[in-house]
Amino acid sequence: MAHVDTSSLTLEVRAKLAELDLELSEGDITQKGYDKKKAKLLEPYLQPVRIIPPQSPKKEPQNQKPPKYVKSKQKKTKNNIGSHKQYHRDDRFRSDLHTEAVQLALVKHSKSKRVPVVPLGLKRTSLVTHSIHADSDDTSDEEASAPGSLNNSLKNNIDDSSSDVSTASVKPSPLIRPKIDPTSVQLRSTKDLKLKLTKTITPVGASSDDDASSSGASHHSNNHQRPTPLTEKIADIMPQILPSSRPNSQRIPPDVANISAMNTPPPSSRHPNAKSPHNAVRGPSIGRSSTASSEDEDAQAVTKVSAKIQQLLNTLKETEEPPLSPKKQTASSVMDIAKKLQRPKKKPLAEYFQDDQDELEALPVEENAPKPGGPVSKPLRAESQTEQTNFPHSLEAAIHRFGTANPKAPCLTTLTPNGKNSTTLTYGKLLSRMRKVAYMLLHKRGIQPGSRVALVFSNSDPIVFVSTLYGCMLAGLVPVAVEVPMSSHNSGSSQLGFLLGSCGVDVALTCDNCLKNLPKNEKGEMIEPRGWPKLRWIPTDSKHLPKAPPNWEPNARSPDNQLAYIEYKTGKQNSVVGISHPRMVILNHCRAIVSTLCYNPGDVMVNLLDFKRGIGLVHGLLTSLFTGMHVFCIPYALMKHDPMQWLNIVTKNKVSLALVTSRDLHWTLAMHRDNTHVDLKTLRMLLVSDAANPWSLGSSDVFLREFERRGLRRDAVCPCAWSQEALTVAVRRPGTEPIATTISLHSLSYGVVETQLNDQATTLMIQDVGTIFPGATVAVVKLDDSLEFCRTDEVGEIILSPVRAGDVQSCYYGLAGISDKIFNMQPKSGKAKYIRTGLLGYVGPSGRVFVTGKTESLLRISGRMHNADDIVATVLAVEPMRFVYRGRIAVFSIEVLKDERLVIIVEQKPDATEDECFKWMSSVIQAVDGIHGVGIYCLSLLSPNGLPKTPLGGIHLSETIQRFVEGELKPCNILMCPHQCVTNLPKPRQRHNDIGAASLLQGQVVTGVRLAEASGRPLPPISDGELDSDLPAPKKKGKHPSGGKTPGSDSKMRSQFIGEILKWRAATTPDHPLFTQVNSKAGTAVQATCLQLHKKAEKIAQLLMSCPSSAGVPSGGLSKGDHVALMFNPGMDLIAGFYGCLYAGCVPVPIRPIHAHAVSAATVTVKMIVNVSKAVAILTNGHTARVLKSKEVSNALGPQDGDWPPIIDIEESPRKKQPISYRPPTSEMLAYIDFSVSTAGTLMGIKMSHIASIQLCRSIKMQCELYPSRSVALCLDPYSGLNFVLWCMNSVYSGHHSFLIPPSEVEANPLLWLQVVSQHKIRDAYLTYSIMEFCTKDLAPKIPALKAKGISLSNMRTCVVVAEERPRIQLLTNFTKLYKDLGLSMRAVTTSFGCRTNIAIGLQGASCPDPSTVFVDTRSLRNDRVSLVEKGSPHSLCLMETGKILSGAKIVIADCDTRGQCADSRLGEIWISSPHNSNGYYAVFGAESGNNYGDHFEVHLNTGDTKSTFCRTGFLGFLRRTELTSSTGDRHDALYVVGSLEETLEIRGMRYHPMDIENSVIRCTSKIMDCAVFLSNNLLVVAVELDATENCALDLVPLVTNIVLREQYLITGVVVILDPGSIPVNSRGEKQRMHLRDTFLQDRLDPIYVAYNM
Repeated sequence: MAHVDTSSLTLEVRAKLAELDLELSEGDITQKGYDKKKAKLLEPYLQPVRIIPPQSPKKEPQNQKPPKYVKSKQKKTKNNIGSHKQYHRDDRFRSDLHTEAVQLALVKHSKSKRVPVVPLGLKRTSLVTHSIHADSDDTSDEEASAPGSLNNSLKNNIDDSSSDVSTASVKPSPLIRPKIDPTSVQLRSTKDLKLKLTKTITPVGASSDDDASSSGASHHSNNHQRPTPLTEKIADIMPQILPSSRPNSQRIPPDVANISAMNTPPPSSRHPNAKSPHNAVRGPSIGRSSTASSEDEDAQAVTKVSAKIQQLLNTLKETEEPPLSPKKQTASSVMDIAKKLQRPKKKPLAEYFQDDQDELEALPVEENAPKPGGPVSKPLRAESQTEQTNFPHSLEAAIHRFGTANPKAPCLTTLTPNGKNSTTLTYGKLLSRMRKVAYMLLHKRGIQPGSRVALVFSNSDPIVFVSTLYGCMLAGLVPVAVEVPMSSHNSGSSQLGFLLGSCGVDVALTCDNCLKNLPKNEKGEMIEPRGWPKLRWIPTDSKHLPKAPPNWEPNARSPDNQLAYIEYKTGKQNSVVGISHPRMVILNHCRAIVSTLCYNPGDVMVNLLDFKRGIGLVHGLLTSLFTGMHVFCIPYALMKHDPMQWLNIVTKNKVSLALVTSRDLHWTLAMHRDNTHVDLKTLRMLLVSDAANPWSLGSSDVFLREFERRGLRRDAVCPCAWSQEALTVAVRRPGTEPIATTISLHSLSYGVVETQLNDQATTLMIQDVGTIFPGATVAVVKLDDSLEFCRTDEVGEIILSPVRAGDVQSCYYGLAGISDKIFNMQPKSGKAKYIRTGLLGYVGPSGRVFVTGKTESLLRISGRMHNADDIVATVLAVEPMRFVYRGRIAVFSIEVLKDERLVIIVEQKPDATEDECFKWMSSVIQAVDGIHGVGIYCLSLLSPNGLPKTPLGGIHLSETIQRFVEGELKPCNILMCPHQCVTNLPKPRQRHNDIGAASLLQGQVVTGVRLAEASGRPLPPISDGELDSDLPAPKKKGKHPSGGKTPGSDSKMRSQFIGEILKWRAATTPDHPLFTQVNSKAGTAVQATCLQLHKKAEKIAQLLMSCPSSAGVPSGGLSKGDHVALMFNPGMDLIAGFYGCLYAGCVPVPIRPIHAHAVSAATVTVKMIVNVSKAVAILTNGHTARVLKSKEVSNALGPQDGDWPPIIDIEESPRKKQPISYRPPTSEMLAYIDFSVSTAGTLMGIKMSHIASIQLCRSIKMQCELYPSRSVALCLDPYSGLNFVLWCMNSVYSGHHSFLIPPSEVEANPLLWLQVVSQHKIRDAYLTYSIMEFCTKDLAPKIPALKAKGISLSNMRTCVVVAEERPRIQLLTNFTKLYKDLGLSMRAVTTSFGCRTNIAIGLQGASCPDPSTVFVDTRSLRNDRVSLVEKGSPHSLCLMETGKILSGAKIVIADCDTRGQCADSRLGEIWISSPHNSNGYYAVFGAESGNNYGDHFEVHLNTGDTKSTFCRTGFLGFLRRTELTSSTGDRHDALYVVGSLEETLEIRGMRYHPMDIENSVIRCTSKIMDCAVFLSNNLLVVAVELDATENCALDLVPLVTNIVLREQYLITGVVVILDPGSIPVNSRGEKQRMHLRDTFLQDRLDPIYVAYNM
């Protein structure tokens, strides 16, 4: 090789040269391969002249040193392939030409573009160090070894700038789900919450100019925060998949509105201590989706991600590449991988989306694809051969002939697994034993002739097996040979049991060794394998056989049409069928083999195959014994221990025939040493049984070259094409020279045979497998269902018409319909009937048969056909000796989104690091795409021996597929590439912002269409003494408890204030119980009557008006109108504190207190609410006061947050008692402030006036028919929304008795809720989804016991779930069905609905119609439409009515874009007009400048009812008129809520609701406890909670990706595996998705595993 200056080479080339030198020194590559690879690397730097490279002078010292693998030959090693430390290449798939093609594809890829960054999955340390259990048993062909330590450091896989980023991991409790409400949600980042409040609080009506200027300044100065490792990892993979990798028709319009991001300095120049650019909590963005506003995404500390995405978008905007032609697409497949998986751009959608069209894109069709051009082939019939007449008339007759003529002639010899001892069975002994077996079965065991019996033998007992097999034939029984079920979890064990059951097998014949190894319980009793029928186990060893009478013979000869045996076959979908072969078919086939291959009694055969089935049974036992030859059976365990033993037997016994597989030859070559005593001159036929795999002949050629000097003749290698249905299809005769040809893999994928030169890159060299048997006919038919003959240059399925034995033929046992299609297939242009062999290939001009693969290994991907074995060869060619463990690779395809997707499962070497794994996976992706032009959907790496095995150590492919689909493989590393493979996503929806005449008319009346409008019952105006009806008659009027006027005076003013109503009830019904708080034992903890509650409220009011000196309040006490924060646990103190504030003229602000076990997560939010609400004091009890003053709380706040306001303990006494005589001057004054954190992470405080609160209580009283005689159970978190109203106000207004059940008590004891409801015969109950989930999961197995204890729910008429979301129908249904046995009515369980603008919109009452359900098409919902479908329809979604509309409320459906009133059953935003609407936002934390929040409360329709004033709820829904009748006699209008606009995910122009995606994910497997989805930088992130061990975490990645693609037509970008309870939820049981997103991006989540899909 010419000298090349290495200093002039690039760093990449020099690194590859150094890697080559290392491989040569370690013996991982030969000198020839080293020279070729080095020449390829240096070729661009040499003169363009073809020069034979000489030895480089610099490499002479290294070349003189022999490689390690040469030295290893000189060392004395053990003959054990399992202990051999040198890993050899798998010669079964060896092709130097193919290896060079793979390396060339990788080199071209590296030259075209930089190597793509494969997203390295983030593992938890415990998962990295966890040793994944590898299946190991006595039949394992692999050495048991634990996986090596994996490098989990992120700094080796991301930019250097992230090396100093510290990670704060907070591990949540694996059992307890964190409950968070306003006080326990850490809103966005903690640092953001510590910014000045003047920049984050936006009071309604305040000017936004200052906010805009300050926001812009803050964004400019704080835009240099250092990204976290997780955000950097997302930034690394974003250029590969978004947005340039998507076609135009699938691309989201670039958001280039944020120009300021373009001017930010590069990430490397940013200050590491910079602040976050925006505040932590966004304002309410009603009407906008998560992706519609990219400014919301910028609120996170992901400046590097934003800069990279913006730079990529600007680059795409400047340089738009034209679409590639189909021809160029195929030619540049490697280039496409180099361009970060960018696919050709597609034609954009020019019209509106239509619901009735097929959503998925059509698969691309290559116009220039190769097409067959030869003439139509014709069936080829082999010449007839003269039949011999001296054959025995049956198989057992042959044993009788040789057993009587020469009884001492050796018949079968078997060796022990260690190879030291051997046992020989003579023909005489075989005849005697088969007679004894037949006699015992017929006369001693009473088995009738014709019955099916199971033969359960291991691979080391051929003598007992053959005696039992021939004994069954002699007795007229039908043997069914199956594998030994060593455990219930054996691969395919249950399917074999199903086969035995379908065959009617009730007797199992076995030997003592197998019977001893069967699974047993502690008492020694046999455990029936899973799925197996009840069997009688009968040992057939010689010691168990009775002696048959001398003259005993079976009653009659078995007919020829009787079955000889049934052989099982495992299909691709792990289904097992039984192939039944009649006696005459097997007899004729044995005669044909003997005649064709010239078998004679003097031959000696070595059988390395499975003697129980397939070619090992027919050729190795039946035909050989039919001829009278001597057979050596080599057990599988011996081949593992000493693969050279069979060569010694060939040499010693002058064996002439050998049955082998390519794996046996590979093992022999791996353990071969210079054994001079090996002599193969007598071997005239080496039958290779797996010649249906073209790559298997590679090991045959290598074996031939190696042992040709030992006497092995070239014409002795005889490949055989075998089919379980047609038996031997073709075999090359001994003494026949092979015919080899080279065909194009690209043309072969289109089913075309195109011969090419050997120097082509993507070629496959195949050899013939000989000719068919004499008298048979062979043909090739197309692979589709046309049943037409192929052309001469076209690959199809080989069909065979053997010499028929009358009407006797093989079939699938018990499957007549399928058998007729397989065994009696008749082509269109032919009259003869054929058997489908399942082999792919063609017939050459000389009549030779060429096999290219099997139909079961055929992968149909995007209109092309790929052979799994070809892909295995490509994968092995990528650094084969450094990564793949023992060449164990499984390749298959699964159907996802109406197309097959390529899946590759590989066993990695135990010492492979995680970096090496992902580097190797990157090379595999490039090589497979470059050679085969197909993208890998999933590439999974398992630990050694992780793939399920067949009894002979091969890969159990069907079991592998089943475990992959079910998530049971337990991989070590996994890489999903859906962005590369999935090209048929639905067309994106294009939104048109211009509003025309048609848009304005949308939703109006069109030829009788009804407008979407509904109202509740009319709410009468407040009248004088309307509550007097609650008084028991006769009731005398007494004095007012405050000493003022009588209850009858000023009744109208009294009815407008909830505090005055309490005073009135305390005066009129002082002993009437209002509240009862229960304890953990369902007893009464605290009970308050009207008077007791009034007295306690008076005390608190006096305490507020004259605070004690310890509270730090000025001596004058609190003033009228001051805001007071209420921090109490759910109970009576909260209610008394609320009314105490009203008595004192203060405005209460209920806040969830800080829990002692979640101080850091709640302190910042609680302090923020206190500051935002401008609370001048905190009213609480002693326990909470101590928590607020603790060191933990002080450390969580920091010095810049300031101190708490004065803390007032209600347990203290006031300084002096003052008269309570305050009454608000007007009912429009503020009653209380309601703060809540939405599921999108927005903190909003709403104002509730006295009149709005009273109107809400009046509506609830009228709707639910609540009176003082009623009893209501409340199990809520009473801090916001309808929960607070029901807990504190509704009972005082209506006078009913409320049983207060703290949610914390139910979480500790779910039985508490049932006990209270049953004991007090509650009629109306209100609870949250979290409480319902606790009662459903924990009490499900205890229902019979509860019923026996007398727990009854028969008195309950309504059980309402208080929520602000779409009803969870599955949970409601499970709850109803579960407690149906306890008397719960099916119509009792309903839901309520509310939002921030109106906390109670829908609520089910006793007289309301039953809640109705409808089924809608999810595809139409994505496009903002409603399409009603029937139950069970594809893509159907069940929606439940969200309660009856409250009295006095009016609902309309408005179009989100035009604000026009929609028609009935049309999707739009829900608007409400009601007297109990909220009075506006008090403050919104994280408000964006320019947002007019007053628009949410005072909006008008552009079309329809334009005069009314409405409030926007921010929820999508629709109205539908039902056939039910309401209480007013009118038809009932049902309101259906679809989801929140603030939470919707807008992807590809379509609107997705997180709940739909999450429900799909939860249904896919029982290992997922819960799920939450969100968007991050246009990537769909799916976070799931693992309900299994950590080593099952990686199994969830393909399951989640598959289910989201199949049901939602979405590609998952990131899959996050979490511990149970990691997904935060608020007090209403709603998931806090934005809080989860911020925690994830800030690297504070501590996930088990994070997978980044390419």
